Amino acid sequence: MALRAQGFLGVRPRHGDVSGLLRELGAVQLDTISVLARSHELVPYARLGAVGRAAVERAYWGYRPAQAFEYWSHAACVLPTEEWPFFAFRRRAIRERGRRWHRLSEQACAEVLIRLKTEGPMTATDLGGAKAGSEWWDWSDVKIAVEWLLDIGEVICVERRGWRRVYELPERVLPPGLLGQDPDDEECLTRLVGFAGQALGVATIGDLADYHRLKQVDVKRVVAGSGLVPVRVGGWLNGVAWADPRALAAPARGRHRTTLLSPFDSLIWDRRRTSRIFGFDHRLEAYTPAPKRVHGYFTMPLLTGGRLVGRVDPKRSGRTLVARQLSVDSGAVIEPMAGALIEAAAWVGCDNVVVERVSPEQHAAPLRALLA
Repeated sequence: MALRAQGFLGVRPRHGDVSGLLRELGAVQLDTISVLARSHELVPYARLGAVGRAAVERAYWGYRPAQAFEYWSHAACVLPTEEWPFFAFRRRAIRERGRRWHRLSEQACAEVLIRLKTEGPMTATDLGGAKAGSEWWDWSDVKIAVEWLLDIGEVICVERRGWRRVYELPERVLPPGLLGQDPDDEECLTRLVGFAGQALGVATIGDLADYHRLKQVDVKRVVAGSGLVPVRVGGWLNGVAWADPRALAAPARGRHRTTLLSPFDSLIWDRRRTSRIFGFDHRLEAYTPAPKRVHGYFTMPLLTGGRLVGRVDPKRSGRTLVARQLSVDSGAVIEPMAGALIEAAAWVGCDNVVVERVSPEQHAAPLRALLA
């Protein structure tokens, strides 16, 4: 059920509708790391196959009125514009808090709004520069101001250029009808819990809370009105969970996708849920000192046959995809791993795959033979 809800089970149109996929998932996480590609590109690739990377960018940023916007969900995420009204609870909470961690200049906020109104969409660089000093956290007044305005909804991001946010006024880019909606906090939370349940298929209260980073106490309060239904799942703590009625309506059958997953993919971004469902313990080691890494810098799990059964730490070197460190659960996984590596390499424009380290070592020779 989880795989089907996340788009990995059943027939999907290859090279299909990225915008439709975004609406199904409800959130696609953004991250600065780019190994094969950035995570927001890897998510549709994992489900749709070798969809063109330019098509992915157009689906997120290329439409007017906008079909997607960027905001704080599970983390910084691309979200379908239908969800804009329901993040009002978070915008209000941030406004009431008064500021982030920076000292806020009201004059800078006013100047940013005036410039956006008169000059159109702009990056922080266009507005005067993002940095006040050499440290990454040392933001300029204008960067602090425009990020605050983004947080409280007076500014929106519906485009990135060269990985820089482009700031715009919501009334110029959102579809008609969305701006006039002003749901209260209860409705916002209820709808977001319902969206999370649809994207997860079946979930605990903790799973539902984690999807959009809600408080569990709030999820418990609204879940009964979210459209989800209570179920019991054998082996889960207390057996208590909630399911999307559509996920219960028919058996989860169909063709499984074999693919490599971004560590930030919504199928596995909740490590506790991943362990509970798949018996697979995964963590991102990009911020772990290299000598202490177990599986590698940007370890991508292998999904095949509905199971997580291997890992690979890839990088690109010219037109070669290098698997710096690779592990498989058994010899039966070698063929799907080879296929996943070949498909990923072709997608990012590589025509060669080189494997450096394999665990267990006994699988290295047959894997390299398949790749050759």
